[in-house]
Amino acid sequence: MSDSKSSLTRRGLLVSVSGPSGVGKGTVIEKVREQIPDIAHSISVTSRPMRSCETNGVSYYFRTEDEFKQMMARGEILEHDIYLNNYYGTPIKPLIDHIEHGRDVLFDLTVSGSLALKENYPEAVTIFLLPPTLSELRRRLICRGTESMELIERRLLEASVEIPKADLFDYAVINDNVHDAAQRIIAIIEAEKHRYCRQIGIEDRILEG
Repeated sequence: MSDSKSSLTRRGLLVSVSGPSGVGKGTVIEKVREQIPDIAHSISVTSRPMRSCETNGVSYYFRTEDEFKQMMARGEILEHDIYLNNYYGTPIKPLIDHIEHGRDVLFDLTVSGSLALKENYPEAVTIFLLPPTLSELRRRLICRGTESMELIERRLLEASVEIPKADLFDYAVINDNVHDAAQRIIAIIEAEKHRYCRQIGIEDRILEG
């Protein structure tokens, strides 16, 4: 073949992890990245206030609501969602750079954000991270110690609406243990890499070998 190298290049996977607030998405994703260090992490843009434990450009890109809307108007956001009156979105350019070079990207998106991503990019792999029980989710939110009980109750109410949407995702993983949940997600990523439709040029490579 005259262009065998390009014919064997695998486009990177877009893998989004969603779930109710407090389910442990950030912690599980961090554990996955420890074991797959070359996987890229898509950093979302948000208009919500930065928490004391967060860093701009690492946790999120923190922007004002007006700045966020300007990014949308310029076509710089792949998908966006409004959660508890705050905007969340995914910048396009870093994603394109990663997947075109065959690098997989891991997302932490809201439930609506993942569904919007799937609509705009059907090849994306969507994973819904679930708590073992709603009472355990309440305990985790309280232990986080970053919000008032009023806001926690709002998050739990939102969770009761979000959890039934798990059937709209490709996979569902229960976060009963961070290590186990991370291992399940890693297994999903590895399986998706080996789907036949992603093995570009595999027949030519075998027949020419």
